[in-house]
Formats: sequence, C-alpha cells, structure tokens
Amino acid sequence: MDKEIILTAKDLCKTFSNESVQQHVLKNLNLNVYKGDFTVVMGNSGSGKSTLLYALSGMDRPSLGTITYYVNDKNRIGKASNTGGMEISKFSNDKLALFRRNHAGFVFQQNYLNDSLSALDNVMISGLLKNKDRRALANKAKDLLGRVEIGEKDYRKFPTQLSGGQQQRVAVVRGVINDPEILFADEPTGALNSQNTLNVLDILSNLNANGQSIVMVTHTVKAAERGNRIIYLADGVISDECDLGPFMGDYKDDKNPNQEKAIERHKKLKDFLQEMGW
Repeated sequence: MDKEIILTAKDLCKTFSNESVQQHVLKNLNLNVYKGDFTVVMGNSGSGKSTLLYALSGMDRPSLGTITYYVNDKNRIGKASNTGGMEISKFSNDKLALFRRNHAGFVFQQNYLNDSLSALDNVMISGLLKNKDRRALANKAKDLLGRVEIGEKDYRKFPTQLSGGQQQRVAVVRGVINDPEILFADEPTGALNSQNTLNVLDILSNLNANGQSIVMVTHTVKAAERGNRIIYLADGVISDECDLGPFMGDYKDDKNPNQEKAIERHKKLKDFLQEMGW
C-alpha cells in the first residue's frame, strides 16, 4: 500500500547573499514527506539540514521552488493548487503564520521557553492561538505534561526552576499542543545529557507510534535510530536515503525482545552512514 504524501518539495533552492558572495545552500532539491513517518535528516555541518527544515516548515522561504502541503479541506488555508494541496511557498507572511499555527509544531535545540511564564502557561500560550476554550486547553495541556512526566507540582514552576530535561519536555508538549500534522525538530537533544536525551527521544518515538508525523534534523546515530526513514544531505542535495523500518528498541538492551532486529537495524544505519562518508 502506497504511503500518503503530506508534504512535497519540488526543485527547492535556497541562496544566501553576503555582499558580492552567494552561498547556494539548497540546490534543486526534491522530497516527499509521508504521513506517519519519522523522517530524519542527516549530513555534515553546512550540508543544508536546518535550512531544509526551516523551508519545509514555513519558517523561512526558499529562493526558488515550491513546497506543497496536503491537508483536509476543512483545514485548508487559501485556494488549492492544481494538485489539491496548499502551496505554502507562495503564501504571504500572514498566511504562513496561520499555516504554522494550524499545521506545524516545532521543537528546537534550545527550548525557547518564556522565563516569565510557568511550565503550564508556556504550553497554553501556544494553544490559545488556536483554541480559545481555556478550560479545555488547560485540561489537555495538563494531560500532555503528565504523559511526559511533568507532574502537578511542576505545572506552576518557571523554566529556571526546572531541569534542562524537564524544560525540553515542556517544549515538546508546547510543540504538539495544537495537534500539528507535522512536528519539526531541529537537534532537539543537542543540549541535553545522555539520560535526558533518551527521555526526549522516547517521547518523540511514542508520539510517532501514535501517528504523529515527524521531521527531525540530527547529527547523532542515537537520535537517528528513532526514525524509519533517513535522508542524507550533502552540499545542498539529497545524496541518498535509507529505509530502516520501525524503531525496534535499544540494540544494547539484552532484555529487549527485539534485540536481534534492533542490532540488524543499527548496523544497517551505520553502514549507510559510512557509505555516505559521514
């Protein structure tokens, strides 16, 4: 059965100009993102990973090319393109902001929480942009925070009163409070220690297992293993991709019932990255 395309990038280019010098970061890149996939973007520093993520998510505009997003008609912004999707690369700034609010969620390496707001209010302020029912939104936010082990005693704590791992878990909840079609994550564990990295990756894996489409940029094998599809960028183009299939758990865990498959999966990823020159 063919997968459902949720986002298409066609002939995508991004050029940055610095005085008389032009840097071509993305070069005629073509990509389909599929509903329910955990897509991981990898590549060496300067390969265009974050630039691609920002273009796909509507946080930045491509210099050339089109980005088309497919959603239910009731959620559509603007007129449909010839293919029935929303061509967000042609949106005005106001429409792009509406698109991001209604269809995309974001998690960054830095959590960007508002230090003057509590953990709960940091989540709710994002949710209120779409849902004006404060009572329903508060209940939803508390439920999501509970699922990432941010308990009632921590709801009213300010970010500076939380650990780095707790802060990032709050940031993940903020990213999914509006039920985005796609969650975009840019090095979401890059500033965390090993245990907090594992906790956040587990949250992302659980979200994906429940149907959340995710596109994540990472530079680590540990994080990349959570994806089922690995896209490798080099000099602004896609060199190749690897289909890993679903996450099978920790390949080092002797108690993992799927350890043998997890080991095979880990080796497949390592071999792929080695072939890419990573």
